[in-house]
Amino acid sequence: MTKLSVNINKIATLRNARGADNPNVVQVAKDCERFGAQGITVHPRPDERHIRHQDVIDLAPIVTTEFNIEGYPDRRFLDLVKAAKPTQATLVPDPPEALTSSTGWDTITHQELLKDVVSELHEEGIRVSIFINPEIELFEPAKTTGTDRVELYTEPYAANYHKDREQAVKPYVEVSNLAKELGLGINAGHDLDLHNLQFLKESIPFMDEVSIGHALICDALYYGLENTVQMYRRKLDIEGVTG
Repeated sequence: MTKLSVNINKIATLRNARGADNPNVVQVAKDCERFGAQGITVHPRPDERHIRHQDVIDLAPIVTTEFNIEGYPDRRFLDLVKAAKPTQATLVPDPPEALTSSTGWDTITHQELLKDVVSELHEEGIRVSIFINPEIELFEPAKTTGTDRVELYTEPYAANYHKDREQAVKPYVEVSNLAKELGLGINAGHDLDLHNLQFLKESIPFMDEVSIGHALICDALYYGLENTVQMYRRKLDIEGVTG
């Protein structure tokens, strides 16, 4: 089973545009779970331009599936994660001013930093995932950090999917097979949508989780949130989904 974690950052962006509390981030998270999401993802940034630090604290006792917090592991982020105690922390190498995640970790250069962070989060009982490019040489160093999982950065796959999907997915299959041999769990995220998700799942059937936000929220404008969550679930071939 590959779980669907819904990233609700864009819901917070919409709320913040008017400065009030509509849509309510906590309620949307609860509804996503009710509609079939198997996890909720947030990526709080220092400027709080979408998810606010208080949102993370408010969501922590409410999410009943898996709560995943993404971010760059500076002290601010680590303290927030340790306070919220999510199921999973996903470490990304974004600088504070980044608009969105655009690359994975160099697990060779940043080996010691990642080891320290993974160890600190493990002491809190938090599962750790490292955001990573589909480059074979990065995976054994990822394993030595002590991380539980890696999250495949799938923007290159999505960008090339319509040109040649077999070539687009090839490096992801190669690194996923290695990750499996190394005993690493496999997540994936970035620019996955209703067009390219099913083929990725078919190519890497043992993926643990996909995290999808922007495309899913955009689709919800046309299909409705409940129907959209279930459409994404069906792309992952989850049994028992209706609608």
